Amino acid sequence: MTPVASQVVLITGGANGIGAEVARRLHAKGAKLVLTDLDEQRLTTLVGDLSEHRVLAVAADVRDRAAMQSAAEQAIARFGGIDTVVANAGIGNFGSVLQVDPDEFRRLIDVNVLGVYHTVRAALPAVIARRGYVLIVSSLAAYTAAPGMAAYHASKAAVEQFANVLRLEVANVGVDVGSAHMSWIDTAMVADNFTEMVARLPYPLNRTTSVQQCAQAFVKGIERRKRRIYSPAWVGLVRWLKPVLSTGPAELLVRRFVADLLARMDDDMAAQGRSVSTHTQP
Repeated sequence: MTPVASQVVLITGGANGIGAEVARRLHAKGAKLVLTDLDEQRLTTLVGDLSEHRVLAVAADVRDRAAMQSAAEQAIARFGGIDTVVANAGIGNFGSVLQVDPDEFRRLIDVNVLGVYHTVRAALPAVIARRGYVLIVSSLAAYTAAPGMAAYHASKAAVEQFANVLRLEVANVGVDVGSAHMSWIDTAMVADNFTEMVARLPYPLNRTTSVQQCAQAFVKGIERRKRRIYSPAWVGLVRWLKPVLSTGPAELLVRRFVADLLARMDDDMAAQGRSVSTHTQP
């Protein structure tokens, strides 16, 4: 097992939120970083805050397989290989299945699902060469269902299964694969769109976790090459309760307020003319 201080780590969505905080923490431990993101300005700012000789920034769209292949090739050319890949880039949208913008639904699937595949496919030969580690960022959403978030939940369930399949495929070549599952994180997506929904959920689902706490769990998981990373730890219990959460009695907890909340969510979407957060829109 290669110490983090000697690793080359590729992180998608590395300029913002969880990706940026994980990058800072891994950099502090001595890792060399390859950070990709669409937000070139924030990517440049982050690189400026870190030691540039250990950081390669690549503006790339995970929906573009050729762009991700180029990012992997640049990483190999700069640092000689890739030890760990963190498929972190993702977006969210909101609105009922009937009202959500179909183009935004498709874009989310392209980013959250195909983006994971493009990232892993591009980096995997290099990771295999170093018997490294792949971390797929899923969510608590893989285990639960929240009205108004059909595309997001579908995408996170999909990439969890992608991780499970990949783990079986590469175990014999010494590569470990993990999936990360977080509850509500203090990000722009949650603040802009889901504050009221979170407040109405039962404890502990009505609590948010800081980006710093989440990133700490990620880094620990990367160091230990964990099969699953949970933030907070109780999310692991929800995984085992998944069959119970899909029963009628459990769904009644949400159905008590979903009609009113979903109607207002759709009204807000129509009034704003968008089904994504203010951060995601540009």
